[in-house]
Amino acid sequence: MNSEKETFQEKNFISKSLFYRLSQFVGFLLGARFFVAILLTFALYVSTFFLFNQEESFRNFVFDFKVHGIIFCTVLSILSGGIINQFYDFEKDHIVKPFRTRIQSFIKQKYFLYAYLALTVISLGVASFISYRVLIFFIIYQFFMWFYSHKLSRILILNNLTFVSLTLYPFFGMMVYYETFSRKVLLMAIFLFLILLCIDIVKDTLTKSVDKTFGYVTIPNYFKSKTTKIIIISLLMITMAVSMKLIAKTGISGFMAYYFASGLFIMISCIYLLLNSSKKSKFFTLNILRFWVFVGIIAMLLNGIEGKL
Repeated sequence: MNSEKETFQEKNFISKSLFYRLSQFVGFLLGARFFVAILLTFALYVSTFFLFNQEESFRNFVFDFKVHGIIFCTVLSILSGGIINQFYDFEKDHIVKPFRTRIQSFIKQKYFLYAYLALTVISLGVASFISYRVLIFFIIYQFFMWFYSHKLSRILILNNLTFVSLTLYPFFGMMVYYETFSRKVLLMAIFLFLILLCIDIVKDTLTKSVDKTFGYVTIPNYFKSKTTKIIIISLLMITMAVSMKLIAKTGISGFMAYYFASGLFIMISCIYLLLNSSKKSKFFTLNILRFWVFVGIIAMLLNGIEGKL
């Protein structure tokens, strides 16, 4: 009888231990924004090969280890940036994202900091092997990710502009690396900047009261709701104008032409939702815009494949 009881206790201990380790692993992935990093990596490869690097063959691209090294450093930098951001936002996330913080509580914050330092050092170490310019590029990138989490995320307007700029910074680096400067690329960058800016401001409307409590001065908790709504709708209308400019003046074709044309209806739908001030309509707007960014990556991939065939 005792042996059966001991066996049951051992099995129970093992199952709890496995659950604990799994929870730690999932908590780390969520804390490091792992899934965001995966999406950005995919977007970087797609944009690099099909937009910035249109002259090089696929074989040469595959064996261009310098490019893979830069993207690897970018991924590590994004992961470390996610960790330091959750470290500074930990108290706020307890209210805004209770499930995620509950999972993350399985890991002590000091281990997140150790991981942040390790990822930062590895990223800069690999960058130094590529070239001193790449090293400087990532020193600037990582400094501003830390500075954003430490200070800029609490400053009105600068928080939104810095967040979006840091999201696009690796793409700007690839554009400079391949010296791909054209009206089409510039307008596409402006389009993406505007849509990401809209996403960030709409996200702030959903955490308005919490941000105010923890000292984050955002557009929704600084201005009146009506003013915030006007700002977001104005940005969406400018995004529509950029889309029309891309279609009419750059000779864009294929899947990307369909994407920007369809985007006009997406923006109109978002404006319609925002005219309704309910939390549910803001939530739908946020996820529609996020989904549309993902659709843009797929459209670029399909457009590039079509162009290469």
